[in-house]
Amino acid sequence: MLNPELKPFLDRWGAEWAALKPGAKPADRRAHFEVVAANMRLPTPDEVDTEQEHWVGSPSGQVRVRIFRHASGGRQDALIYMHGGAWMQGSPETHWDITARIAAWNRQTVISVDYALAPEHPFPAAFNQVVAVAHWAHDNAETLGIDPARIAIGGDSAGGNLAAAAAIELRGAVPLIGQLLIYPACDFDMARPSMIENAEAPLLQTRGMDQVNAMYSPDTTLLSSDPRVAPLVAESHAGLPPAYIAVAENDPLRDSGLAYAAALEAAGVPLMLDHGEGMIHGYLRAMEYCAESMASLRRMSGWLAAL
Repeated sequence: MLNPELKPFLDRWGAEWAALKPGAKPADRRAHFEVVAANMRLPTPDEVDTEQEHWVGSPSGQVRVRIFRHASGGRQDALIYMHGGAWMQGSPETHWDITARIAAWNRQTVISVDYALAPEHPFPAAFNQVVAVAHWAHDNAETLGIDPARIAIGGDSAGGNLAAAAAIELRGAVPLIGQLLIYPACDFDMARPSMIENAEAPLLQTRGMDQVNAMYSPDTTLLSSDPRVAPLVAESHAGLPPAYIAVAENDPLRDSGLAYAAALEAAGVPLMLDHGEGMIHGYLRAMEYCAESMASLRRMSGWLAAL
């Protein structure tokens, strides 16, 4: 059931990663990911300014944010975005194609967060930094040229996990108009059908997933008990901002995202669900090759704009 347009992307992706030796350490994977992402980056839309950076204080140290801002200026909507990468790799630069296009298409500002990475900085470092960035963006809205009443939060994969967890933490403290969760990890149940069906799926396999999860949360009991780690286990999801959840049919994390969508819907949270038929984990990376990848990001952007 794989979308055939993904094949040339997967061929290119495999070739780019072939130089990394098996068993590479997280730091080596991290460095290689930056090179791969730079090699495969699409042209940046002309109307987006990408040069502005800030450092934001948090209980877990300062965190860098890169601003993707539409050149039209004025008071813009904002999206706080967390990149994917299994909590151990990735940066605003590796996910440039996503954030630059949202900023361009929606004429808005995207605040891309370079949160602390595991295993050197395990939970709660990244979580604390994301929450701090949300407070900072709201408190400094005038300086940033954004509307404090029109801030959304979002991310993909591990970044989707952080966005969902932060939305719960920020409930009642920082007003958020929406949460964009793209193939998110919302819990860590390895027995879900999608984990079994897609154990050897492209881009993300279940092999080694336990070790990666433990790098992020060395206290593995938190993986099934703490909503700051697993947003699905929160006692209540009522009162959370409207959500757009995009899953992928051929993704081990599919059923985790679907379970979170069901929990939000049961709590009365307005929900848009994209099933990602024929798609894989990380499919937004395939925008150059796969029309549905680009169309999916267009739908996400349209939902954000409609908020």
